[in-house]
Amino acid sequence: MNNRGQVVIVTLMIGIVVLILALALAPAVKQSTDLARNDSTDSSIGLNCSSDTISDFDKATCVATDITLPYFIGFLLLFAGAIVVGRIIFQE
Repeated sequence: MNNRGQVVIVTLMIGIVVLILALALAPAVKQSTDLARNDSTDSSIGLNCSSDTISDFDKATCVATDITLPYFIGFLLLFAGAIVVGRIIFQE
């Protein structure tokens, strides 16, 4: 019995689930990134990235925090693609 067709479909479904997970978690990651970059308030401590008086270390931290979302989404999209392509190429 040949189960390769079923494995390809299951692999595509797992890849799609990871893709949907990446898109579903993107707003939460963006919200936490925005909260971290904002000014400090009574209930949260922020980096105050909009200020010109912050140190170079804080500016670098703001840049690193700002690029979190594209790296997060890109990694999960590449992971979903690797699941699909890897299973198709390396199936026996």
